[in-house]
Amino acid sequence: MTVTYVTAGPEEPNPFTTEDFEGGYIPKPPPPQPPTQTVNLTINNQGSLRQINKQLNVGCAVFFLYVYGGMDLAHSSGWNQTLNTTTATQSFKCSWFIGVLAGAAVASMAMTFLPKLPFYVLGGLMQLTGSIIFTCAPFDYGCLMAARYVAGAGIGLITVPFLIHSAEVASDNYRGASGSMEQCGLALGIAIQVIYDTQWVDDKEASVNEVHGIIGIVFSILGLGMTALSIESPIFHLRRNQKEKARECHDKLLGSFNNSVDQTFEEANLYVTESQNRTFFQELWISVVPFVKVLLFRGFVAFSFSMPLSESLIKSTLLTEGYISCWPVTLWGLVRLLGALVAQSFLDKIGRKLISLVGLLCMAILMICMAASYANPTNVLLTYYMNQVWKLGVAFQAVAGLFVCSSSVYMGEAFPMKVKPLLVGYIVGFEQTVHIIDIVGYNRGAETFFYHYYLSVGIILFVGVIIFGIVIPETKKITLREARKRFNRLHNIRLF
Repeated sequence: MTVTYVTAGPEEPNPFTTEDFEGGYIPKPPPPQPPTQTVNLTINNQGSLRQINKQLNVGCAVFFLYVYGGMDLAHSSGWNQTLNTTTATQSFKCSWFIGVLAGAAVASMAMTFLPKLPFYVLGGLMQLTGSIIFTCAPFDYGCLMAARYVAGAGIGLITVPFLIHSAEVASDNYRGASGSMEQCGLALGIAIQVIYDTQWVDDKEASVNEVHGIIGIVFSILGLGMTALSIESPIFHLRRNQKEKARECHDKLLGSFNNSVDQTFEEANLYVTESQNRTFFQELWISVVPFVKVLLFRGFVAFSFSMPLSESLIKSTLLTEGYISCWPVTLWGLVRLLGALVAQSFLDKIGRKLISLVGLLCMAILMICMAASYANPTNVLLTYYMNQVWKLGVAFQAVAGLFVCSSSVYMGEAFPMKVKPLLVGYIVGFEQTVHIIDIVGYNRGAETFFYHYYLSVGIILFVGVIIFGIVIPETKKITLREARKRFNRLHNIRLF
């Protein structure tokens, strides 16, 4: 923006200086005017943009690590069509989720005395190790199983610190964009795995597992490199009475030129002081209501991408198209990413609650519609009904992208400081447990499994819309202290 100022010389105080013969005054000739000066000042917001980028550095680093995590998530949920090993067993499919559960448990206990950066580095190295094993031993079933455990544990080590860290380093206006990096990274990884797993031809020189590992190596190295740019949370240092280090981190995040830097630093001080004035058990007690809310909310995320959904799409596409490397599958892999990106762009503008409820309501309706297509067991052999199933499945993934992003943000906002790592770790573990139950249930399901699964889950999601519409708060553009207080209330009817 350019601002123009026009300046001129001062006016003469007495324009009449000469007396004429009648006693009047002769006006003095006007003095020559000085030349007009134009001053151009260029004002830009590059400084503020740099500070926003610094707040999102940790999100960008973890984004690359989550891409490979999304590939493993899809690989565990049925997208391993050309697996060049023995047919994947139930243990193989569950191994990555068990690894995530174990990594989240370790992180939740160690976070109370360790900064966040070691978790990102260790988690990234474990993912890099898993991807190298996939590349070097693509046909060894035992090695691939070990690689999945290792990579899953790496994601677990990353997830708990990131969900907390992203909420603490981002300003109130960008907390939604920062926290939703988790689900956007997973969605991109899912899209990559689904597309190359179905488009890859068997006569290629490199196996699918080698490609899986090579892509994982690239994203793991990118993520590890980006972790060097992440900034520790000021709250971490304030808890240890290291105010100088806390202020230094705070200035890096917001910039010393920012008019609100003192105010936001004082808010962080109040957040820490308020927590230190309570005991651990007092904070645990006041977290009961928020814990139940967020546990159910995050549990629904596991229903948005699961083994039954993948297998249903694969079977219906094979019947209607005759082969799996077709455009419906590619579209199915991409629309979830598109939905997540749309949600991320609106979380800090429209808000978290309305977007997530719209997505969840559409998910429930589409689930029940898919159940109707499976109502008669003979429908699985009819092209008309299976054509409807894959179309509904594509729409389901699009709206699922709208729903899932809010869960990451809520987990960083809902709990007080002392108990936050333990509760977030437990919720992440609960989500993996739901995935494991889905896999075990599908493997043991009867011919009518899809009908019962879609009907029951659709009803659960529809009930969830009503419950979350009453109890989940809207937390856009408010402080962490205020967000926690809103979660403590039993009901939060407002959508904005």
